[in-house]
Amino acid sequence: MKHVVRLAAVFAFFVASVLLADSQPRSDYRSQDQSEKSKSDQKVDRNHDNHLDGVNRRGDAVMGFSHAKTTHHFLLKPDGGVIQVEANDANDGASRDQIRRHLKHIAKKFSEGDFAAPMLIHAQTPPGAPTMRSLKAEIKYEFEESERGGRVRISTNNPGAVKAIHEFLRFQIKDHQTGDSGEIEN
Repeated sequence: MKHVVRLAAVFAFFVASVLLADSQPRSDYRSQDQSEKSKSDQKVDRNHDNHLDGVNRRGDAVMGFSHAKTTHHFLLKPDGGVIQVEANDANDGASRDQIRRHLKHIAKKFSEGDFAAPMLIHAQTPPGAPTMRSLKAEIKYEFEESERGGRVRISTNNPGAVKAIHEFLRFQIKDHQTGDSGEIEN
């Protein structure tokens, strides 16, 4: 029941955030570096920045820790991949502990086929999530702690599930702008 109430509160926060963001006037400030870009390029950049700000704002609310104080990585493996989050400051025990709580929760929810958190964070269904949901019995989610946070190792022997996991992780790399390669590594 706690999770239902928490999810309802997060959803309400998300809806309010989206409505508030849409009602705020957009700044058309342009730096001299941007003056060489066409107006359409500037609009794309502002929309992209607004989207990333929304992902980070919603992510902070859903995950319970600050994107500014942590680093996300999404790594692709031949049999699945890894979601890894670390506190930037080795002395930031609060972020480390919240990362661990969140990733344990995510491992459990994903194993149940529940992808509500990423849908709330990204304001859309991430590619791969529907297949991961339908193949949940064939995918293993293992949480492990690291010194500054933790990781969820996602693995399967099902080629269709591997493809879906890779789609999901590549989407995360792009939407969170992690700079991870998106290439399969051993």
